[in-house]
Amino acid sequence: MKTVLKGTGKKVVIGDDRPTVILGERINPTGKKKLATSLVAGDLELVRQEALDQVEAGADLLDVNVGAAGVNEADLLPKAVKLVMETVDVPICIDTPDGDALAAALAMHKELNPEGKPLVNSVNGEEASLARVLPLVAEHGAAVIGLCMDDDGIPDSPEGRLAVAKKIVERAEQHGIGREEILIDCLALTVGADAQAGWTTLEAIRMVKEELGVNMALGASNVSFGLPDRETINGVFLGMAIMRGLNCPIVDAAKVAHFIQAADLALGRDDYAMRYLKAYRKRQKAK
Repeated sequence: MKTVLKGTGKKVVIGDDRPTVILGERINPTGKKKLATSLVAGDLELVRQEALDQVEAGADLLDVNVGAAGVNEADLLPKAVKLVMETVDVPICIDTPDGDALAAALAMHKELNPEGKPLVNSVNGEEASLARVLPLVAEHGAAVIGLCMDDDGIPDSPEGRLAVAKKIVERAEQHGIGREEILIDCLALTVGADAQAGWTTLEAIRMVKEELGVNMALGASNVSFGLPDRETINGVFLGMAIMRGLNCPIVDAAKVAHFIQAADLALGRDDYAMRYLKAYRKRQKAK
């Protein structure tokens, strides 16, 4: 199954047995005080710089989120989407829980790139989310990330997360959104609080991939929250998740792209190690 996303210049294909697609997470003010402050002031220079830096670091598409306290997302998000689209040519992932902001950003994307195709981050199994997001995704011909949580929260078991994934896929199909347009995120939680959290996510990824066949996204860095040497934990976890079916991790490319490239190489998705070697030489040159 292939999910095709289109930026102003580049097309990205997410699919099984293909190189893992890196979704850059850095344009998000959560935990970034300097970015949050600049967004409240309407200053998008840091957004522009992050877009350039992430693509240089290996991101294949970029998440755009301006959700900081004091920000009017319906006004600022389409401006941020416009700036990123004018700065880099990779596909865009529009990230907001605000329905008005999502509608405005999708309209801006269509205006600037009528033949393009963005990703929406995200819908979940809550009834309000399904009703708010899926009609907009269908209207604009976008793809969408589905989070495995619903009105009862995040299920503790892999089977529970699979059930939510099934619900999201079924409801999306009712809106004419095919499975190829859905990326399921089985949600990584910190192993620092629950030793079984990583296994639960990994098993959920395997089950969703086997039963639904959809492509898979994941905010992978959550697994190491609160622990030291987070990049090591994230890198090992990413390799395990990619082996089980993850093919579009949401990460800081500068910190973990080399782990992802190594996983692809080990799984036979990089002929003659060309992608791995190219990235290695680029990192060495930058040093």
